[in-house]
Amino acid sequence: MKIQWYPGHMAKAKRSIRNDLQLVDLVIELLDSRCPESTRNPDIDSFSRDKARIMLLNKADLADRETTRAFSDYFRAKGFYSMEIDARSTASLKRLSALIDEACAPIVERNRRRGIQTPILRAMVLGIPNVGKSTFINSFVGKSVARTGNKPGVTRGNQWIKLNPHVQLLDTPGITWPKFEREIVGMNLAIIGSINDQILNIDELVFYLIKYLVRYYPEALVRRYGESLRGMEEALPVFEEIARRRGCMKKGGNPDYTKTARLVLDDFRSGRLGSITLEQPMHDLDALKPTGEQDA
Repeated sequence: MKIQWYPGHMAKAKRSIRNDLQLVDLVIELLDSRCPESTRNPDIDSFSRDKARIMLLNKADLADRETTRAFSDYFRAKGFYSMEIDARSTASLKRLSALIDEACAPIVERNRRRGIQTPILRAMVLGIPNVGKSTFINSFVGKSVARTGNKPGVTRGNQWIKLNPHVQLLDTPGITWPKFEREIVGMNLAIIGSINDQILNIDELVFYLIKYLVRYYPEALVRRYGESLRGMEEALPVFEEIARRRGCMKKGGNPDYTKTARLVLDDFRSGRLGSITLEQPMHDLDALKPTGEQDA
């Protein structure tokens, strides 16, 4: 299944973001800890080269802790500042103010040498749809100043938000990019809910997810759906056993694949399947594709 999603309003938002970048000192990019590499928008790298950068691995509570830590180390090794967070928890955001100060210290020092005071630091918050930007801002600021929603496309316009007397944040709409070069990226973004479900083949998407879980997180399936799944090594029998166990059956005794797929997808997105990461740093998961399948 080849997935692409780049509605017209995103092209407009991208142009607005590029224009507003000249106003900021720092770019804060939110990633989803369940697939940090897939949720990195390559366009952000291309038009933020001269800005201080912080990578926030959000939804860390839903991801494999060790893998999230490895990703954070990976981004720091590439020259970014990095933190793991749960945007719904203010406790995980307490260290972020200090990280912003650290990331902006060279800017403040450069201005000081030029005799320029830096009364306000401005940071742009970027990320793909449904990665949690508005939830992050509301938690960080300590009040509801940005609209939130558990679906892509809630934020449609840019808005400046005062964090404290010294820092302002610019919230921006979530944007993807025109073409996912690797099919696995589109699949991961669809699984975590960053692509409109209405354009997806949910059955096929969840078949891929189950195939991944059978290979990397079989115990998550057993814990959620029962011991009868233990030892199963093929995705289709697992899919059908989940349907049977959860009563997702059609008349005549055939599995209702779509109903089962929506159940499994909701269990994954909500964290009921446990802490799961869909990729590894510098790790190629294309091996999960059927034999002979190639990227476009």
